[in-house]
Amino acid sequence: MNVLRPALLAVPLLVALGLLAACSPAKQAPAKGTPIRFATDWRAEAEHGGFYEALAEGEYAKQGLNVTLVQGGPGVNVPQLVASGAVDLGDGSNSFIVMNLAQQKAPVKAVAAFMQKDPQVLIAHPDPGIKSIADLKGHPILLSDASITAFWVWLKAKYGFTDDQVRKYAFSSAPFLADGRVVQQGYLTSEPYTIEKESHLKPKVFLLADEGYPGYAAMVLASNSLIARNPAAVKAFVAASAKGWHDYLYGDPKPADALIMKDNPEMTEDVLAQARDKMRSYGIVDGAEAKTLGIGAMTDARWKAFFDVAAGQGVYPKDMDYRAAYSLDFVSPPVPK
Repeated sequence: MNVLRPALLAVPLLVALGLLAACSPAKQAPAKGTPIRFATDWRAEAEHGGFYEALAEGEYAKQGLNVTLVQGGPGVNVPQLVASGAVDLGDGSNSFIVMNLAQQKAPVKAVAAFMQKDPQVLIAHPDPGIKSIADLKGHPILLSDASITAFWVWLKAKYGFTDDQVRKYAFSSAPFLADGRVVQQGYLTSEPYTIEKESHLKPKVFLLADEGYPGYAAMVLASNSLIARNPAAVKAFVAASAKGWHDYLYGDPKPADALIMKDNPEMTEDVLAQARDKMRSYGIVDGAEAKTLGIGAMTDARWKAFFDVAAGQGVYPKDMDYRAAYSLDFVSPPVPK
């Protein structure tokens, strides 16, 4: 299973679509209420569990919404679908995607962040000489093209990593397993488990967020036109999704898992279960600001910290209006923990 999302827009944002056909509808709620099509950023998996839980439990219907989940996958550009109106809302994988939208002056904003910590990790072999990310300096690191212009920027700024460490990541762990010095990118909830399961090698895993990487993940993207036309629907979707995420992690996940495995037959119960466990234990969904502000929270301070790092490395102009990338008007009230 490959759950690595594109870190940046793969194609120019406002070109002709032709991508929606690559998405597959997940499950349609009863045909009443405001219709909302929400595009996920990959094939159905635990990282979308809160949205599936809200659908399965009827939380969206309770909020007066008729929600359809639309699966993403290779070649599906979620921000483009939102900006064009092909879907109403979409799943923003990481903060670079959102900030790129602001740089391009695209009519799309992030309105909630359902992962307070970006699950991006670096995976290393169980070498006793590797105790921290800093110890990876000089090691070959397998990175996708998108990652080089995303979290690699932060790694270079913080740890002094250099571009000569970069090796092409072809979405396979074979090169990593073949060389004990090699490090690879991955998602906390996926690659470490599959590597250990398939090779019986227990890798060392470094979650970038726990080392200070300030990005969000699993953000809800909304078009400016929808925000202006129906802000109540946007707020209702965020509120229902927050309840869904809480229940997926701390209630009965079976309704959501059933829909996930129906939409993505390659998904298995063990992969879903370990992903949920990691999201709970690492505070991916309800850590950081969500502890006090509620699931889905975002803050100006976090966005500024992210922008300052990226702009400091020349990714964005320092005078860019980064606040155009998001709105804090739609985050749900805190839900019970």
